[in-house]
Amino acid sequence: MTVKTGRRWNHNIHYHPRILDAVPDGARRALDVGCGEGMLARELRRTVPGVTGIDLDATSIDQARGHPDDVEFILGDFLTHPFEPASFDVVASVATLHHLDAATGLARMRDLLRPGGVLAVVGLARSTMPNDLPRDLAGVAVGTLHRAVKGLWHHPSPIVWPPPATYAQMRALATEVLPGSEYRRHLLFRYSIIWRKPQG
Repeated sequence: MTVKTGRRWNHNIHYHPRILDAVPDGARRALDVGCGEGMLARELRRTVPGVTGIDLDATSIDQARGHPDDVEFILGDFLTHPFEPASFDVVASVATLHHLDAATGLARMRDLLRPGGVLAVVGLARSTMPNDLPRDLAGVAVGTLHRAVKGLWHHPSPIVWPPPATYAQMRALATEVLPGSEYRRHLLFRYSIIWRKPQG
């Protein structure tokens, strides 16, 4: 199905504003982890002068590099790429943590942030039945309405399903790795984590 509104839509894109609204004033450098074909990175570039996207999928990076912008796109593994520690004001990630060990990924993102920088994550987790059934049914209904109006864009990146961790496990992990972080569970089968790295 093609997008009917002229703007791409899917469950991940729906929560891009959650990340964009968390960008701190005066941010100079941003990193998009698991950037795919670069949509979020390009959105970050509207307010952040220096944006880097990194992804392991060559097809996605080729598409990202095909856009006429000055975002730097790297084909590689953000866990091992030689980024300088504490070198970004923003580290963002959408639908990436479930592709790797989430604790390792969150710790690496944390370490790449400058003091005062913001980590903003939108992720997928696994529902726990039967407790999550009412929420999931509501999510299906709302998602169907969105698709009817906006269409559904399918990203080119690899898919991992089901996610290995539950929502409760991701909440606990965020509390452990990022003390003071804000964890929210969202209706359209996503959660978000927002964390500001302490100064000093």
